[in-house]
Amino acid sequence: MKHFSKLFILSMLTLLTSVSNAQDKNHPWAITIGANAVDFSSTGANGMGNLFAQPLNIRDNWNFVGSPFSYVNVKRFIADNISFGVNLSFNQIDRIAILEQQTLLRPEDLSYYSADGGFSYSLATLIKSKIFDPYINVGAGYTWIDNEGFATFNPGAGINFWLTDKLGVNLQTTYKYAADSGETINQANLASPIEGSISHWQHQLGLVFRFGDKDTDGDKIFDKEDACPEVPGLLQFKGCPDSDGDGIEDSKDACPNEAGLAEFNGCPDTDGDGIMDKEDACPTVAGLKALNGCPDADGDGIADKDDACPNQAGPKANKGCPWPDSDNDGVLDKDDKCPTVAGTVANNGCPEVSVDDVKKLNDYSKTILFDTGKASIKKESLETLNAIAEIMKQYPNSRFSIDGHTDSVGSDALNLKLSEDRAATVREYLTTRGLEGSRLESHGYGESRPIDSNNTAKGKKNNRRVEVTVIK
Repeated sequence: MKHFSKLFILSMLTLLTSVSNAQDKNHPWAITIGANAVDFSSTGANGMGNLFAQPLNIRDNWNFVGSPFSYVNVKRFIADNISFGVNLSFNQIDRIAILEQQTLLRPEDLSYYSADGGFSYSLATLIKSKIFDPYINVGAGYTWIDNEGFATFNPGAGINFWLTDKLGVNLQTTYKYAADSGETINQANLASPIEGSISHWQHQLGLVFRFGDKDTDGDKIFDKEDACPEVPGLLQFKGCPDSDGDGIEDSKDACPNEAGLAEFNGCPDTDGDGIMDKEDACPTVAGLKALNGCPDADGDGIADKDDACPNQAGPKANKGCPWPDSDNDGVLDKDDKCPTVAGTVANNGCPEVSVDDVKKLNDYSKTILFDTGKASIKKESLETLNAIAEIMKQYPNSRFSIDGHTDSVGSDALNLKLSEDRAATVREYLTTRGLEGSRLESHGYGESRPIDSNNTAKGKKNNRRVEVTVIK
């Protein structure tokens, strides 16, 4: 055991160096600590001939040291599936089986130390497993048996069983082929030196720890493979997040906090009308693109939200409502000059003066009496004028002409003036009965339009008259 302190110090220095490099360079590392067994059943003059003679005869052939921690292996991953490792081990040899001589030697206090390095190739990707990690390895090293040292060529194989992402169980076996087959184990405790090849097996069982990878955001994707190393993300997006869970990573999502559709760069279309919510004036109700996503129930081209009558088609000028026709005369109120009184289209919705009422107006007007030679109306004719006013009120959109006439007594100029004054007097009286002056005109024609002979008293009486006509 006199070399153990040296080996232990070398192991610790190697481990500390590997850890500091891992932290600085951010590379993955693995360290394995466990027990090893040494098997000399292949030792002897035949060398390779005894390689697989009794590899599993543990009781007679395998050597164990009393400590469960008799080797340490530090491994660094340097490329895809390829790692380089350093293995340091110690043991105590108390049995050496020389099969060709049918001899089992029992030396005392025969120390064993080895320092080896080599490359391993993982087969885990071939079997597509994250738990079973078989590998093959090849390397070289140097072994000391008591005071004798010799170089070895080390082919081998092993497997890691990963219990977690970072912890596993390692099983490895290596055949250490002595480079010089003439090496001799010359030990005073032996009855005779062991001559010939001192190639042997070394089997190892231990716990393996992986470390050195950095995962800043804790998303189980290492920084060197994480496109967004400081923000937790998903493996499918190389570590970048998808905050709204719509399958579109945030960096490509125009609405990263609202689940949406790929066709809208990740923005939602809640009502499914083909217009994304942020461009939809009515995002919760399916609508038309022409109306910025709002519906038009009556199809009048006005969005329901702006339509005063959403279920009745109407013009925009009337806020989407149909124009009313209050009096049902076929003329819309907007065009009807008499919207509350049924009329005719020809008269803009207003009633036309009937023939009977025109006759009544003329019959009444002819009975209007004036003071002789004056324009003043006699009191007995006021009732007649009131009747005329009531008939005119029935036609609020009609205009009337009040025409004055005289007989031939007197000069033409005097008669013209008298007829104008009498017509004006009638017009003025009618305005006092609620008729608008704009609807009434007055004219005087003197004696120029007689309806009877001025040679008789009766004829003159007929010619002295007031006539009412409808202005078209």
